Amino acid sequence: MAKAAKTAIKKDPKLAAEAKNWTKVIKAVRSPKTGAYSFKEQIIHKDKVKDFFAGK
Repeated sequence: MAKAAKTAIKKDPKLAAEAKNWTKVIKAVRSPKTGAYSFKEQIIHKDKVKDFFAGK
């Protein structure tokens, strides 16, 4: 399925331009109980990256 989505984006320049506005962010979160790290990841709009890392 992923290949079909990439092909659709390449064929339509409007979709390709919109796809560039999204980014994958990964944040390390420490567990208060064990002290181990886990990772929280999301695909969000590029304008909301600072809010993601601020914890809002």
